Amino acid sequence: MRSGKAKLVLIAGNCPPLRKSELEYYAMLSKTSVHHFAGTNVALGTAAGKLFRVGVMTVTDPGDSDLLTVAEGAAQ
Repeated sequence: MRSGKAKLVLIAGNCPPLRKSELEYYAMLSKTSVHHFAGTNVALGTAAGKLFRVGVMTVTDPGDSDLLTVAEGAAQ
C-alpha cells in the first residue's frame, strides 16, 4: 500500500480497531479505496479461496473484474 500499487483494501469485520485505523490512515495517504468486509476474517479467507484466515486483503490488479466499481458503489 505504501508503494502506491494498491487499488483497493478489504478489511475484515473483526479486525482490531487499532489495526483498522492504521490501515485507513495509510490508505488515505496513498489515496486507496477502503472497503469494510461485513464478514469475519475466516469468511474473507474463504472468499479469497484460501484455507486460512485473512484479516486484510489488498487488490493490486483487478483484471477484468468489476470489483473496484462494486466496492465504490457499496461505499456510497
